[in-house]
Amino acid sequence: MMIRFLCLFLWFLHLLQQSLGQEDDCVPSQCSRYGPSIEFPFRLKNNQPEHCGYNKTGFEPTCKDGDTILQLPSVGELLVFNISYSKQSIYVQKHCLAEFILGFDDNSSSSPFHYFCKTESYMFFDCPTDANSDTSSITQVPCLSNKSHTVGFMESSSGLALNPKSCNVIASVTAPMVPYDYDDKCTNSMGIFNYPDYLKEYLTGLSLKWELPGCNCSKVGERCRFKNKTTQELGCFYVKEVPPPRYPDDYGLTRSGSKGGLAKDVAIGVSIVLLILIAATVVSIKVYKSRKLTNEKAREDQLKIEKFLEDYKSLKPTRYSYSEVKKMTKQFKCKLGQGGYGSVFKGELSNGILVAVKIPKEPAASDGDDFINEVGTIGRIHHVNVVRLLGYCADGYKRALIYEFMPNESLAKFIFSSEGDANNPLRHWEKLQDIAIGIARGIEYLHQGCDQRILHFDIKPHNILLDKNFNPKVSDFGLAKLCAKGQSNVSMTAARGTMGYIAPEVFSWNIANVSSKSDVYSFGMLLLEMVGGRKNIDVSVEHSSQVYFPEWIYNRLHQGEELGLRMIADEDTEIARRLTIVAIWCIQWYPSGRPSMNTVIRMLEGEIDNLEMPPNPFVSTAPGEAEAEAEAEAAILEGSQGQNLAVITE
Repeated sequence: MMIRFLCLFLWFLHLLQQSLGQEDDCVPSQCSRYGPSIEFPFRLKNNQPEHCGYNKTGFEPTCKDGDTILQLPSVGELLVFNISYSKQSIYVQKHCLAEFILGFDDNSSSSPFHYFCKTESYMFFDCPTDANSDTSSITQVPCLSNKSHTVGFMESSSGLALNPKSCNVIASVTAPMVPYDYDDKCTNSMGIFNYPDYLKEYLTGLSLKWELPGCNCSKVGERCRFKNKTTQELGCFYVKEVPPPRYPDDYGLTRSGSKGGLAKDVAIGVSIVLLILIAATVVSIKVYKSRKLTNEKAREDQLKIEKFLEDYKSLKPTRYSYSEVKKMTKQFKCKLGQGGYGSVFKGELSNGILVAVKIPKEPAASDGDDFINEVGTIGRIHHVNVVRLLGYCADGYKRALIYEFMPNESLAKFIFSSEGDANNPLRHWEKLQDIAIGIARGIEYLHQGCDQRILHFDIKPHNILLDKNFNPKVSDFGLAKLCAKGQSNVSMTAARGTMGYIAPEVFSWNIANVSSKSDVYSFGMLLLEMVGGRKNIDVSVEHSSQVYFPEWIYNRLHQGEELGLRMIADEDTEIARRLTIVAIWCIQWYPSGRPSMNTVIRMLEGEIDNLEMPPNPFVSTAPGEAEAEAEAEAAILEGSQGQNLAVITE
C-alpha cells in the first residue's frame, strides 16, 4: 500500500514539474541589445555558470563597453559580430585582419577554431621603406606597415622568383575566403578577389568554425547542455518557457532577476525536497528487504571493476552499426579506391568530420585475421605519423574500418607521377626529405613508442597516406604483428608483405631471424623509389643497366659519379645523396648490417659529411664471413653517428 502511494505521489510531482517547467540557469545572454546571443557551447564569462558551456579557450567571451569580445592565444581580442549555432560558425572582426591571419594557427590541433573557407596560400614579406626598395611585386598591408618598414604579401604559387631581394619572408600562411556578408557561403563570388583585398583594409571580419560536439535538440523548448554540473556528458533538456535574453547592464538585473523567477524557484525547490524525502524512503525500504553485501572489500572490488571497464571503453575506437556506416557514406556513394584488401569509400560523421571507410573483403575471401589485426593494433596507438582509426563496424559478416580522411591519398600517387607536374610536392627535395623523416618517425614509434612492439611487414608507397599538408601517415596494419619490447626476433609460419619490399629473411628464413629490421629494409626500398621518382624495377627504361634502380644508383654512388636525378640546385644534390646513402644502409642483405629506425632518423637529419659509404648490398656474402661483415658495418654506423649512439645488435 505504501509503495503504491509513493508511486502515485511521484507521478503527481512529475506532472507538477511539467506544468511549471524548469528554471533555466543557462538562459542566453547578450552584451548589448543588438549583440550576438551567447549560449551553449559558449558561456558569457562572469555572467553564466561554468556548466553552461565548454571551459575551453575561445568559448568564454566577455563584455567590454557593450561589445562581445573573444580572446584567442597569439591573436588577442576579437570583436564577435555574429554566431551561427546551426552551422557551428562564429563571425569575428579585428582592426587589422592581416595581423590575425599571421598569428592564427589554423592547423593546430589545440586551436578550438578553424577557417570556414580557404583559398590560396600567401607569403608575407617585411621590406625596408626607402627609395631603392622594389616592392612592386607585392601587395602592401597598411595596418602592419610604418615609416621604416613596409609589410606586404603575394601568392605562394608565384614562387620565390618574384620575391624582392631587399625583403625578408615573415611567414607563409593559408588565407581564408571572406564573403561580403557573414552567412558563411564559401561560393559567394562577390567577396572573392585574385588577391585577398581584405588584408589591406581595417576592421574586416571573417568566419571561423568549431568542431566540438553538440546536441541535436529538435523538440520545441529543448536546450543542449551538460547533463549536470560535474560531468561533460551532453543532453537535451526541456524548458517550458524560454526567457528572453538578459543583458548584464539592463536595469541592474542579475541572472536570477527575471520577472516570475522567484515563484518558479520556490516551486521547484519544494518539489526537489519532497522528491529527495520520497527517494530516501524508497531506498531505505529497498535496502532493508535486499541482501547486504558481505563486506566493504566486495564493494570496493566491484567499483574497481566498473571503473576499469569504463576507462577501457574510452580507449577503444567507436563501434558503429552497419546502418550507421551506410548513412555516413550515403549508401557507399563515393568510392575512393579499391584493391586486394577491399574498397574504400568517403564518408562523413554526424559532427561533420570527413572519414575514409574501408570495407574489407567478404568472409569467403578472408578469414577475418586482417580485420582483427588492424583493429587490435592501430586502435590502441596515436601518433602524428600513423593514421588514426576512429571507429569500426562488426555486424555479423558486415565489417568496416573508419579512418581519418586523407585528402591527398597515398604517397604512390606523387612518386610515380610525371616530373613535369607542378602540383607534385615531391619535386621539391626539402619536402621529399621531410616526408621521409615523417615516415621514419611513424615506423620508429611502432617499434619503440607503444606498450608492445608493432612490426608492420607491409611498408610501401601505397600504405603511406598524406594529409592536407602532405604530412605522411603509416596505414594498413592488416599484416602487422605484435611482440614484446624485449623480444628481438619473431616467429613466422608464412611470408607476409609485398614483393619488391619484403626483406630477404622474411621469405628465406635460413638467412637470419625476422625482426624489426625487416621493416627497415622495406623503408629503404620505399626511400629509393622516392629518390628515383619511379618503381625500383622498371623494364621500360632506355638502358638495361637502369632496370633495377637500387643497384644502378649504388654503382653511381660508389664510383663517385653524379646521381643523374632531377636536380634544381646544389643543395638538392646533397639531400639526394644523403637520402640515397641512408636507403642503401637500410637494404643491406643481412639484418645485422641495417640501422635501427632511431638511427635512420638521426642519419636523415644529420649532415652529409657524417655518413660513410655503405657496403654493397647486392654482393652475396658467404655465411662464414657474415659475422665479420656485420661487425665492420656496425663500426661504420657507430663512427658516422658520433659517440652517443650505441649500435643495436640482433
